[in-house]
Amino acid sequence: MTLKPVKKLLKNREVSSLMFVVILFLIVGLVNRDFLRLQNILLTLNASVVFSLLSIGIAFVLITGEIDVSIGAVMGLSAAVSATMIREGMPWGQAVAAAVVIGILCGFVNGIGLIYLQIPSIIMTLGSNGIIRGLIYVYTGGKWVENVPFAYKALSQQTFLGITIFYWVTILIAIIGSYILLQTKAGRYFAAVGDNINGATLIGIPVKQTKIASFILSSTFAALAGLVYVSRIGFVTPIAGNGYEMKAIAACVLGGISLTGGVGSLIGAGLGAIIMASIGRILVFLKFSSDYDNTITGILLITIVVANSLIQQHTIEKTRRIRLLAKIENKDGK
Repeated sequence: MTLKPVKKLLKNREVSSLMFVVILFLIVGLVNRDFLRLQNILLTLNASVVFSLLSIGIAFVLITGEIDVSIGAVMGLSAAVSATMIREGMPWGQAVAAAVVIGILCGFVNGIGLIYLQIPSIIMTLGSNGIIRGLIYVYTGGKWVENVPFAYKALSQQTFLGITIFYWVTILIAIIGSYILLQTKAGRYFAAVGDNINGATLIGIPVKQTKIASFILSSTFAALAGLVYVSRIGFVTPIAGNGYEMKAIAACVLGGISLTGGVGSLIGAGLGAIIMASIGRILVFLKFSSDYDNTITGILLITIVVANSLIQQHTIEKTRRIRLLAKIENKDGK
């Protein structure tokens, strides 16, 4: 009886993700004790803020059963535009507004392409990725956006209890967002659409609006990640954000979000982002080349997806056996 609460707790995807983070850190710490120093852990958490914002945004899309591979490009364009505006002395509020508008427009276009043009989300967002990348090169002339004012770069250095203000805000967003997804009617629409789109349509859930909203949220969070990126890095290259979409998707999967939709939370996505952000530092402490970063990311993504697939198949087969046994028992009872 006493083990039931423990088993129930372990089945919670967020708890499992947190345990994965802790175990990973402990294993690396056994190899190199310096990794477990408080300063290094804080640096790892603070370094995950961009991935966290990207992962939280794309989580909405994944939960509805779709995918968005344009967020890295959206982040890059938003970063380039906002960095240029800030460098030219324009008010920061205008730069933030410009980045957010870019995110909203990109997400809206992706959503419209999916819903009304019936273009699969992977194809629609892949096309958007190419178009937005082209726009970045046109906007920047293929050059770096540099000389961002120190005052803006200093924002990423402001901390409270060793954690940057940007990351504290991200944590707050993840908590509030998770509450909305799980406890509000409109929030539960996302999981309902991802779990059973036909059933959601039959009971009156606005499926089209929900999916468009998920893409808008995904791109808007990517734009916010671009703003943070500018402050942390201090410059923007034409390839900024390239490949970040894969890391964000991997973070979500590691955080317990199912690629088939209907399952997951923003807190889980944030925990997964910590893992993805720490891979580079882990390689350094294990004395491996950081060139393996993308390779490990790909391996993790494939491994988790295969594991989830096997678990789902096992669950389906178990459910079928239970139903079959119930039918047999009913017939025997008659």
